[in-house]
Amino acid sequence: MTTDPGDPATFRLTIAIRSDDLDVNGHVRGPAYLAYGDHARWACLVAAGVDPARLRTHHGVGPVNLETTIRYHRELLPLGEVEVTCEFHWRDGKTSRVRQELRNPDGLLAAEIRSTSGLLDLTHRRLVEDPARYWRLEATNPHLLNL
Repeated sequence: MTTDPGDPATFRLTIAIRSDDLDVNGHVRGPAYLAYGDHARWACLVAAGVDPARLRTHHGVGPVNLETTIRYHRELLPLGEVEVTCEFHWRDGKTSRVRQELRNPDGLLAAEIRSTSGLLDLTHRRLVEDPARYWRLEATNPHLLNL
């Protein structure tokens, strides 16, 4: 895990590509790209000091993913590595966006993932207003979440 010194709001994580991430054609299957993105987002939250269990027990909320899109640019190589970035973008209302890039070891862009997420009130089953407020309360390294 690293952050970009030129952009402290960009979190980076290198993930090994496993043989079970491959499809019958020998390239990384689509769901693996999404799993890399999910894994990097959770790693970013942990690095920022956010504990989802504390969100649940102290605030009665939990993170939910509302939409994810992926744009493929080039294939990832079998048994190599992929670097995944996370950039959180906050806006007014109930949702936030996460922009992620997946890059080959040579730095070439392999895919882009865009996610829209929010925090669900676990009692009323509705999204809460201003989710950044909750993340800010829990984060010990809020800069990783662009807060």
